[in-house]
This record gives sequence, C-alpha cells and structure tokens, in this order.
Amino acid sequence: MRIKDLPIEEMNPEQRRIADEIAAGPRGKLQGPLKVWLTSPALADKAQRLGQFCRYETSLPTQLSELAILVTGRFWGAEFEWYAHKRIGLDAGLDPDLVEAIRLRKVPNFTSNAERIVYDFATQLHRDHRVGDATYAEAVAEFGDVGVVDLVGILGYYTLISMTLNTFHLPLPDGEKPELD
Repeated sequence: MRIKDLPIEEMNPEQRRIADEIAAGPRGKLQGPLKVWLTSPALADKAQRLGQFCRYETSLPTQLSELAILVTGRFWGAEFEWYAHKRIGLDAGLDPDLVEAIRLRKVPNFTSNAERIVYDFATQLHRDHRVGDATYAEAVAEFGDVGVVDLVGILGYYTLISMTLNTFHLPLPDGEKPELD
C-alpha cells in the first residue's frame, strides 16, 4: 500500500469521529478506500456519506446497483472492488454466469431487461464517456429520471472508489487471489 494505514490510536479527533461514524453505520467496519480517505478527513466525511447513499439508499434495487458496481470495478480493474462486490452481487441475485462474463469482458446473457439496460448504460458511460440516446431513453423508461440520476451517482462514486484503490495499491485481504487481469 502506498499510503500509511492509519491506526486508530494515531487518528486525530476528526479522523476518529469519522471512523467511528463509518463503523457504526451500515458498513459496520472501516476498510478499503475509506481508510485511505481518512488521511483527508473532510473528503472522508463527505465521500462516506455519498457512499452510504449510493450503496444502501438509491432508488435502484440492490441487484442492479451491484451490477453497476461490478461493471465499474471491471472497467477500472479494481481488484478489491471486484472482490467485495462480487459476493454482494451474487447474494443480491445476480446470475453467476453474468458475473463471470463481466469478469471476462464479455457481454453477458441477461436475466432481465433492467439488467441489460444497466449494463449498456454503465458500459457506454465508462467506455465512451457519454450515453447514447437510445440507451438513455430505455433507462428513463425503466427507472425514471430519479433512477437514472441515481445510476450515474453510483457509477461516479464507484469510479472514485476504484481510482482510490488503484492509486494507493490497496491489497486484497490475506488469502484472496486477484481475479481481474
């Protein structure tokens, strides 16, 4: 890891407050990029609040949010993100074959039109830096304006996560093997 892992006893009061807030929230622990962000407590505070919304409170069902997160993690080659969200996505109902296709950079077979729309939207936005009119219209028809804004928020937040993981070389937990190439 490129940045010092900050032990709790070395945190200043603001860092400690934020670390305690993260641990007391739905995440239940402080790990991954959140630990890096504590180096800048103001960023950590705001980013973890956005992350709580993007992970737990958007208008999209968990299965679709996790699909968007996996597409993002795969796009960035963010091993820790893939490791963390592969299990969550499978637990939320994503088909293992769909997850494996994303890992292999193949277009998956979808079990729902909503999954296909999320995949197409996320893929286009990451790859092309924009979303085509047809895909945008399908997304609005399926998820409404709020859902599309939430989807963009999820993709942006997990891009920040992936960039943090990759920049600071956050390792996988002991015993875990990389799955992305």
